[in-house]
Amino acid sequence: MGNKLGNFLLGLLILGSLHSCIEETNFDQFDDLRIEPIIEGSILYVEAPESIINLAASANFYTQDFNFDGFSDAIFADRVLDGVVTYIVENSTSKALDITVEFIDESGNVLDTEQFPIAPAPPESVELREIPYGGSGRSLDIIRNTSAIRVSALNNGDNTSTSNLPDPKVILKSSGKFRLSLK
Repeated sequence: MGNKLGNFLLGLLILGSLHSCIEETNFDQFDDLRIEPIIEGSILYVEAPESIINLAASANFYTQDFNFDGFSDAIFADRVLDGVVTYIVENSTSKALDITVEFIDESGNVLDTEQFPIAPAPPESVELREIPYGGSGRSLDIIRNTSAIRVSALNNGDNTSTSNLPDPKVILKSSGKFRLSLK
């Protein structure tokens, strides 16, 4: 009988300790959950060799509109919280250049403009510029409403000189890094 009483008390003790370790389920935890991944990707890459710049009849040697609906897609536009667009401009040509990047909406209106006055090489010049959007940066509506990107380049130098650097060219690269809310 003592053995049965001991087993009963041991079972009661185990059951009591299991019950004390169980928390009540809080189904409101989902409301407190924040899911904000950061996505990063390339936006634009444009390259022009100095020989092409020298062939241009006018100072404005390059203008191109690129269709870019990545920002205006509802999956992105409805969830973007903030972000940064990074530009890198490399110039190994003998030309002083002015490069302009414009974000354009569906109606052709310019939403945002970034201008890059670039010094000639040598030495090779590299400019890095980061433009924040959202928070304390520029308006997120610029990003949300962009459907095209226009790049223009102006040669402020001559059409005959050639850089002594190997493979002289101007390169414009841009990328974006944005924080989204998935909930």
